[in-house]
Amino acid sequence: MKIALLGYGKMGKAIEKIALERGHEIILKKDEFNSFDGIENAEVAIDFSAPHSAVNNITTAINYGIPVVSGTTGWLEEYHTIEQLCNEKQAAFLYGSNFSLGVNLFFELNEYLAKMMSKFKEYKVSMEEIHHTQKLDKPSGTAISLANAIINHTDKNNWAIENPKEDDVFIDVKRIDDVPGTHSVFYNSEVDFIEIKHVAHNREGFALGAVVAAEWIIGKKGIFSMKDVLDLK
Repeated sequence: MKIALLGYGKMGKAIEKIALERGHEIILKKDEFNSFDGIENAEVAIDFSAPHSAVNNITTAINYGIPVVSGTTGWLEEYHTIEQLCNEKQAAFLYGSNFSLGVNLFFELNEYLAKMMSKFKEYKVSMEEIHHTQKLDKPSGTAISLANAIINHTDKNNWAIENPKEDDVFIDVKRIDDVPGTHSVFYNSEVDFIEIKHVAHNREGFALGAVVAAEWIIGKKGIFSMKDVLDLK
């Protein structure tokens, strides 16, 4: 599999390592200092760039007819534009706020718990999200996915990282050196406290999931998620 890496930071390098170990070839390592030269030879593109670069990276690959797997967060206000372009070009696009197998199982657990807890109004829901200090977006895409699942199944209407209203899911965002990613969901009442938590030990789980998604998407057309890759639907 010939891969174009769109973004060559810490995640890009971790993906490169896993991809090479699985017998794939990296034909482009795109960062802010070089061009897209050679991308037309790629069989798939994996985008882990910066929020300001993601849309251009994804658009360029789709315009070449190359399926794209993206894990960049902080750009989703333009998601529908990418979705429309993908449909117009009969291309393939897969976005994941987190590619870790454990996190995607955690997503399912969070959704199931939210459905169950919606009947018990005495519990107040909140969240905590911790990442390394280089992470640019707040809250993380993973935290937003978790919050949106709670909103979809409860009487909450939005999420907030400060000054939460009664119908908000409050996300306490923390930035601490060398933390790959920790996400917690809390349900608190006057008599007890329920917590579910996912703690990432390193970036390898994210990188492996991205490469597996890239292997999966080749030959497909449409808009996909990790639920499709892991057959969780």
